[in-house]
Amino acid sequence: MSGHSKWANIKNKKAKGDAARANVFTKIGRELAIAVKQGGPNPDSNSRLRDVIAKAKAANMPNDNISRSIKKASGELNAVNYEEITYEGYAAGGVAVIVETLTDNKNRTASDVRCAFDKFGGNLGSTGCVSYMFSKKGVIVIDGEGIAEDDLFMLAVDAGADDVQNDDGVYEVYTLPQNYTAVRENLEKAGLKILSSDLEMVPENYVTPEESAITKILNLIDRLEENDDVQNVFHNAILPEEEEED
Repeated sequence: MSGHSKWANIKNKKAKGDAARANVFTKIGRELAIAVKQGGPNPDSNSRLRDVIAKAKAANMPNDNISRSIKKASGELNAVNYEEITYEGYAAGGVAVIVETLTDNKNRTASDVRCAFDKFGGNLGSTGCVSYMFSKKGVIVIDGEGIAEDDLFMLAVDAGADDVQNDDGVYEVYTLPQNYTAVRENLEKAGLKILSSDLEMVPENYVTPEESAITKILNLIDRLEENDDVQNVFHNAILPEEEEED
């Protein structure tokens, strides 16, 4: 795993989410719809739905919104069918970018994503052009206050985690995708405070782009994340905005 801290990036994403809560809830609502479509509306038998509900609660999404999204997806209300589409490409400076989307209009989404890459000096590529540089992992971020590092490490490993990194008292727990749900639930049962959890495309290696490319990269990420169809944007750049502050 790269030594570069991811928690600073998560904090940055959260700040953006707090400023655009409706956008965040829209994205999570679509994730709930896909989870119900794939595994049914009962979280007891649908691990993906349990994961998304946990994500929704961590984002302070009201229970009424969660219930309404599940009912809508299960056919109790007027449902919209969403399709999962992943785009790959390069931002300015050759930075690898993966864009995960959920859309009810793939032509619109493809056009929006392509326009964003073109506008900010990048280029959209074919499937597989950058994904080989990333590994899919469960990423669970935990507030380490009140627990010793060794104890948290043992809890995580016993739960099935692959790696634990300490970022100034905030712990990043990494799992294989198939172990993600069990690890997250076991850490919750242990009473740990989970700040963020999701399946992510984690870069095998990070790159530091030239200063002349940084603004274009940040603008591309912002434009993509503002799009309701875009669920996640992953990249392998170390950017100034992601560096920790005291």
